[in-house]
Amino acid sequence: MDQLLALKTFVRIAEAGNFSKAADQLNLPRSTASKIIQDLEEHLGTKLIHRTTRRITVTPEGAQYYERALKLVAELEDMDAEARRSRAQPKGRLRVDVGSVLANLILIPALPAFRERYPDIELFLGVSDRPADMVGEGIDCVIRGGALPDTSLVARKLCELEMLVCAHRAYAQGRGLPTHPGELESGHALVSYFSSLTGKPFPLVFTRGGETIEVQGGAHMAVNESTALVGALIAGLGIGQCFEFSVRHQLDSGELVRVLPEWRQPRHPLYIMYPPNRHLHGKARVFVDWAVEVFAAYDVRP
Repeated sequence: MDQLLALKTFVRIAEAGNFSKAADQLNLPRSTASKIIQDLEEHLGTKLIHRTTRRITVTPEGAQYYERALKLVAELEDMDAEARRSRAQPKGRLRVDVGSVLANLILIPALPAFRERYPDIELFLGVSDRPADMVGEGIDCVIRGGALPDTSLVARKLCELEMLVCAHRAYAQGRGLPTHPGELESGHALVSYFSSLTGKPFPLVFTRGGETIEVQGGAHMAVNESTALVGALIAGLGIGQCFEFSVRHQLDSGELVRVLPEWRQPRHPLYIMYPPNRHLHGKARVFVDWAVEVFAAYDVRP
């Protein structure tokens, strides 16, 4: 029995809660992963995993074994990475999850430089605004903004993004624009962004001096994907809040106009995050450092 492979397989199965997902992440047939765990349990003389038709759960003995195995696997990977670092470029599969507008307008246009710098990294880019199951999906790191959703993740701040409220010029010409945030509560069509977790729209927030106003008025339309939000504003469907960089071209051309420009929106913090119990291997480390470089150009902090 290859005990190192058995340890790695057990750790991934315990984290994924599923033989198929773990086998895919390890590039093993499911039957092989199952046989490895069976051999490991026979070697130890104890059950590590309780199997059902839908999901596996770790036994109390398995949970104790997992904690020790995780540390050992991380140490071995660290040893390998240190030995290779001075002689070889980072290589292998790297899974990153990022929001759609960040991917389409910032990350993907910059990727040719990353590919040139690290040609041996096979990048799997998950693009969506939905919350990601990092462990279950085998994700190495995620780029997300706003309040940190899970304080158990290690988070490195990339930047703070400028937010603004805008509308299409045809909307402004047809319905006029408000002179105070309170006017948005009625008489205007709002395009909102709603949470994929709660299903509730986020409010529009306006600040001026020491005054802060939140507009909770019902949205005439709501989306849960940032690129769709920009598309709805360009289509003239109403007034909405978005990243300044995502509509910069339309603002410069006059297609979109600022709404209540004398009021400001809170900056949107952006982070790159990864699990603390997963070794940040070489390919993830270089991606994190590269992402810091890329997003620095969009940082509105002094």
